Amino acid sequence: MKSLLRNALPLLLMSAEPVLAQPDAGTVGKSVIIGTVVDVTTKQPLQDVVITATSPSLQGDQTVVTDAHGNYRIPGLPAGTYTVRFEKEALKPFARPGVRLLANRTIRLNVEMVPDPFISTTLVGGPPTIDVGSSNQGVNVDQEFIKRIAVARPVGKGEATRSMENLRNSAPSSTSDSYGVGIGTSAPEGGYVIDGLSVDVPPGSGDPYSKNDRARAPAWALPYMHIVVPDGTPQTTYRAPQASAVPTPQPAPERTVAPQGQRFFDMYFKGYGVNPTVDTEEERFSTFSVDTDTASYTLTRAYLERGALPDEQAVRVEEFINTFDYGYANAPDAPFSVNVEGFPSPARKGYQVVHIGVKARDVSRAQRKPGHLVFVIDVSGSMNMENRLGLVKRSLRLLVDALDERDWVSIVVYGSEARQVLAPTNATEKADILSAIDSVQSEGSTNAQAGMELGYALAASHLVKGGINRVILCSDGVANNGITQADGIWERVKERAAAGITLSTVGFGMGNYNDVLMERLAQVGEGNYSYVDKLEEARRIFVQNLTGTLQVVAKDVKLQVEFDRKTVSRYRLIGYENRLLTKQQFNDDRVDAGEVGAGHAVTALYEVKLRDPEQSHFGTLRIRYKAPEGGSSRLIEKAMPVTLLRPAFEKAASPTRLSYVAAAFAEKLRGSYWARPLTYDALVSLWEELGTPLKSRQDVVELGELIRLAKKLDRREDRFESISPVRTMDADRVPTIK
Repeated sequence: MKSLLRNALPLLLMSAEPVLAQPDAGTVGKSVIIGTVVDVTTKQPLQDVVITATSPSLQGDQTVVTDAHGNYRIPGLPAGTYTVRFEKEALKPFARPGVRLLANRTIRLNVEMVPDPFISTTLVGGPPTIDVGSSNQGVNVDQEFIKRIAVARPVGKGEATRSMENLRNSAPSSTSDSYGVGIGTSAPEGGYVIDGLSVDVPPGSGDPYSKNDRARAPAWALPYMHIVVPDGTPQTTYRAPQASAVPTPQPAPERTVAPQGQRFFDMYFKGYGVNPTVDTEEERFSTFSVDTDTASYTLTRAYLERGALPDEQAVRVEEFINTFDYGYANAPDAPFSVNVEGFPSPARKGYQVVHIGVKARDVSRAQRKPGHLVFVIDVSGSMNMENRLGLVKRSLRLLVDALDERDWVSIVVYGSEARQVLAPTNATEKADILSAIDSVQSEGSTNAQAGMELGYALAASHLVKGGINRVILCSDGVANNGITQADGIWERVKERAAAGITLSTVGFGMGNYNDVLMERLAQVGEGNYSYVDKLEEARRIFVQNLTGTLQVVAKDVKLQVEFDRKTVSRYRLIGYENRLLTKQQFNDDRVDAGEVGAGHAVTALYEVKLRDPEQSHFGTLRIRYKAPEGGSSRLIEKAMPVTLLRPAFEKAASPTRLSYVAAAFAEKLRGSYWARPLTYDALVSLWEELGTPLKSRQDVVELGELIRLAKKLDRREDRFESISPVRTMDADRVPTIK
């Protein structure tokens, strides 16, 4: 065998070249298998692994070898059932039978190979692990799918606003539901796959990397320009529908190629553009649903710490802002405290930054309601990694220690099918719960629907009246089995939430991750969405913030700012693009909005241009919310006096300044037009001005480190510079690009 491989290798290397050539007419309708092979002990990529695909549908065998980065690609395969073999000297040969490949599909098969015990003296426990990504269902990237998951579409007069209540603006298909959420697919949103790397260039448009992109594209990607799209028709960028009463966000920036050789396959994000600047003569009301999620910030941290810039569509400014604690005091006799302060914008001449913070009342650990937590854990092949399923199990062990005799725990797992691992068990039975957690192993494909249905059934069978009844989904968000028409899922999740069983989602994993689905499930399920990239984050969510994470103190919370036209001429809400509501929806109790947990705060920033600073007030803040048990909404109203606007950035309170640094960092990462005058060096200087003791707080220290990391990694060119140089840019309007 060794001799055979040694002699065959040069021939295989030569035969790989035509395989990696541009697809021709003969490959139309054919499918592709891609993946990466690594050493199980070192986790390093393996070069020159011989990979052979055989099938009754294939005349002869198809053979390729891995490159220096362990990547391989087998193109031009007809539909059928395949056996894929992996062979390399000194490593145990491995075969994957039963790989089902449909027409016009791309599947990913990642393999970890172990040393051959007859050759190597190294002992490695366990068989090779396989990450089949979205597994054998693959992906059908059709035209309608690309349109629905694009960042935006042209705005039509009278179109309904994209809010949490009214999300049905796109027709469903087999690859996307009526909410515009792609489920069970393995292609990037609004883009194309080039050997597993996401780009925005349509087929037939030449080099997928521009001259500037080549400088930052991974070296392994440059020689191989195979666009895995069954249709060669160039695509069009669309805009998400918005009502004329809701300011329309500016077009979202182009997707960026991961720099520094990082490859994060199949990361699904949905961009909502950037809020425009609004003239108060046209619309003086700014209304949005609150958001206390933090997943976007944690995902960004995971990208940067792995040497890559985040996908611009992954950056949600409000989640950066709401990651940090601004030290708001409790209101003594009200459900919310209100905190407002402003200062001149460091980035936008002539504008004030207005910081608005709303904090819900605290609930002590002793006063927390009893709860029944049903953990629904994804154990499919894509989760079979230490930083996915392994991290889930370690996170749950932390949580068990934070619960007490008031609480109950159940565990459901789902692969190809769902099954109960732990019946409702009191939290005092820690040994039984920990044993159940330890028993969880990877299995099958990804039937998320079955897992959630069983989880809800368990929650309903052991309902804690007047307590916390929460299903917590732990997953990478990929679903390729069981969900074919997703609208039914949303309706059931909403029904369960209305009946008192809420849903939170906790994401795990880099690559093959569906941020869109995880965020939408939590929104509809009246829970929160978090992302865990390390055990410290799990401790923050499940231990330090347990009460706030679980106990809702206000639901359907909406904020509205009415700007005084005599004082304010223009304004822009920074972030919350996918939470915008119309003025009429603020008073409509039928419109769903966000939930706020005990002690949680919601912070929003505006850029405001004053017309007459001599006026007494610049606006009115309104908060509308319902009690946790529902019923009619209640209203809080506060006037915002001009005296709250400080004369300089350094005159504002340190927490206020921190919120701006977090927001400006997010704006910079997502390529916002308004962040252009603010360099990374300027951001670092603003961070330095936070002062002690705030600047020495661990999460704030980390923010400074991430800004410096982004500065090293960000080699993007300013896409607006040629038409609107920074030194002459209009502070009021975005230029029109024709």
